[in-house]
Amino acid sequence: MAIATKGQTGLTGNTAVAYAMKQINPDVFPAYPITPSTAIVEDFAGFVADGAVTSELITVESEHSAMSACIGASAAGARVMTATSAQGLALMWEMLYIASGMRLPIVIANVNRALSAPINIHCDHSDSMGARDSGWIQLYSETVQEAYDNMFMAMRIAEDTNVLLPAMVCFDGFITSHAIENITLVEDADAREFIGQYKPGHSLLNVDNPATYGAMTLQDTYITFKHQQSQAIARAKGVAASVGAEFGKKFGRAYGLFEGYRLEDAEEVIVILNSAAGTTKVAVDELRKQGKKAGVLRPRLFRPFPFEEIAKALSGAKAIACLDRVDSMSGFGGPLFNEVRSALYELDKRPKVMSRIYGLGGRDYKVKDALEVYAELEKTAASGKVETLQKYITL
Repeated sequence: MAIATKGQTGLTGNTAVAYAMKQINPDVFPAYPITPSTAIVEDFAGFVADGAVTSELITVESEHSAMSACIGASAAGARVMTATSAQGLALMWEMLYIASGMRLPIVIANVNRALSAPINIHCDHSDSMGARDSGWIQLYSETVQEAYDNMFMAMRIAEDTNVLLPAMVCFDGFITSHAIENITLVEDADAREFIGQYKPGHSLLNVDNPATYGAMTLQDTYITFKHQQSQAIARAKGVAASVGAEFGKKFGRAYGLFEGYRLEDAEEVIVILNSAAGTTKVAVDELRKQGKKAGVLRPRLFRPFPFEEIAKALSGAKAIACLDRVDSMSGFGGPLFNEVRSALYELDKRPKVMSRIYGLGGRDYKVKDALEVYAELEKTAASGKVETLQKYITL
């Protein structure tokens, strides 16, 4: 695949992510393709066939096997990456917990797709949100450029010796994965310099310093392992902030834990993930022309959740709507709503917060939908009361 590396070039999200993987050149890439992430595996297989990478591509019989192979390779000391979506991530469920519990810095590109039933191949966040408590770091991407950049940052965060946990880069199926955007690629040498050489602290193949992975633990030790894992993912927040700033210094595109858009003086705020943030920004610009103080907060790092920083950023708002592209099926709003509302609880003066479920199975989310939510927020800001705490929109 011939891709221009000077200036801007037009790529789909899948091709851009596959190209980032090519530049990272992992030691092992186990994979079982699934829509809409299939093109990542296809493109990377092409790089392997062309000799553009030295990676060992392992074609397996299922996504469960793909993550199992990732775990074995990573425990042996290899740098490991893969890609999946939806039912594929769900089939990895058992192994996701094993990868994080073993503190293996595997990086996965997860192209967000709705979980069945009914069967749907389009975008929502039920796959990655279902895995939100599996111990994996989660980065969410608004654009093709960000998905590409996040692959490098995820590798650095995961492999940091203060973290050593797996990471997933999430971006919207078809909306981002198949859309062509002009992006700026980094040079191969610069990419290699940024991620550095992986030096595993423990390897099953190091016979001089033998290590054990996946040993049996009972009541006296299991909680100690989990405590250490919990401390490690908490440390990932600071590492993510540092790596995002370093990426910006080197490549001119700095990334924080979240993005605030016209947030400084905003009184009505929508909190939203991934590509739909772009649509919401258009609505904000329209409202700002009318003199209304609307803003957007787009979390980038969802696990670990930067609750202190997000609470501070939202402390000046009067009314907030958290838009989830997934229903937690708890009867009390989506996961983003619950995280944000909990983060705001410690504030002396708390904004009013509402939950809105939107866009499941790829249903369009349009500027008019965002404007309707902002209209609700304006009423809430004026009255100090939330009329409807949780409901579906875009129906």
